[in-house]
Amino acid sequence: MELTTIWFLLVAVLFTGYFILEGFDFGVGMLLPVLGRDDRERRVMINTIGPVWDGNEVWLITAAGAMFAAFPEWYATLFSGFYLPLLLILLALIARGVAFEYRHKRPEASWKSRWDKAIFFGSLIPAILWGVAFANILRGVPLDADHEFVGGLVDLLHPYALLGGATTAALFGTHGAVFIALKTVGDIRGRAATLAVRLGVVSAVLAVAFLTWTLTIRSSTAAVVLATGAALALLGGLAAARVRREGWAFTGTALAIGLAVATLFAALFPTVLPSTLDPAGTLTATNAASTPYTLRIMTWVAVFFTPIVLAYQGWTYWVFRKRIGVKHIPQH
Repeated sequence: MELTTIWFLLVAVLFTGYFILEGFDFGVGMLLPVLGRDDRERRVMINTIGPVWDGNEVWLITAAGAMFAAFPEWYATLFSGFYLPLLLILLALIARGVAFEYRHKRPEASWKSRWDKAIFFGSLIPAILWGVAFANILRGVPLDADHEFVGGLVDLLHPYALLGGATTAALFGTHGAVFIALKTVGDIRGRAATLAVRLGVVSAVLAVAFLTWTLTIRSSTAAVVLATGAALALLGGLAAARVRREGWAFTGTALAIGLAVATLFAALFPTVLPSTLDPAGTLTATNAASTPYTLRIMTWVAVFFTPIVLAYQGWTYWVFRKRIGVKHIPQH
C-alpha cells in the first residue's frame, strides 16, 4: 500500500474518532437547556463530559496536523476556501471551553445562564458546520487549475450541504442523549433515554437521505457497504435505547457516526477535494501529498506515539466510567 493511501486512511480515522467522541459532548451541550430542568441537573450533564471533552478535541488538532504534514496542498486549499465556516467553528469551540471553566465561578443565576447559552451555541454551531464542511468536501467546490478556491460563502450553502449540517446536528444530539442516559442515574436518565429514541427517528430519516444523496454524487462498493452498516448500526442503537440498554445504544450510535464518516471518505478516495469548475483543479491523494521522505518520517512517528495516546485516553474514560446524578451535586 502506498504511503499516500496510508495517510489518507489515517486522516480518515482521526476525523472518524473526532466525530464519534466530540459528537457526544456536542450532543450534551446542545441538550443542556432541553434536559437540564434546574441548575443541579445541568451541572450533572456538564460533569458527564467534564473530564473528557478537551481530550476529545485533541483528535481534531491531530487530524488537522496530519493533514497539514501529509497533504499540505489539501490543507491549504481547504482552510483558505472554508475560512469563514472554520473560523466560526473555532470561535464556538473557544466560547464553549471558556464556558465550562467560568460557569461555576459565580453563584448568580444570570451568570450561569449566559455561560449555558455559550455551551449550547458552542456545541450547536460546530455540529452543523462540520456537516456542511464535509458535504462540500465530498461534492466539490469551485477550484481553478492552480487548486485555488474561487468561490464564496454562498457556494458552500447549497441544499446538499445544509442537509449534511442538519444530519450531523441530529446525529450528535442523539449520540449525546444516549451518552447522558449511559452516564447518569435518576430522572434525567429516563428523560435522556426517551429523548434519544425520539431524536433518533429524526436522525435516521436525515442520515438515510444524506447518505443516499451522497452515493448518487460519488460512490464505491466500500461506500455502499459502509453506508448500509451505518444505517443498521443506528437502527440497532435506537432499538437498544428503547429497551434501556444504554451501553449497546451508545455502541450503536457511535458505530453509526463512525461508519457514516467512513462512507464519506470511501466515496471520496482517491480524490481529496474535487473541483466543480476545472478537472485539472481537483486535488487527489497523490498531487496534494508531501514528499515520500516526509511521509516515511511521519509514519514512524505515528507508529510510536499513536498507541500511547490511545492508551492514555482509554485510561481516562475508564477512570471516569461511573454514573453520576443529582445526589452527587451539592446544593449552593
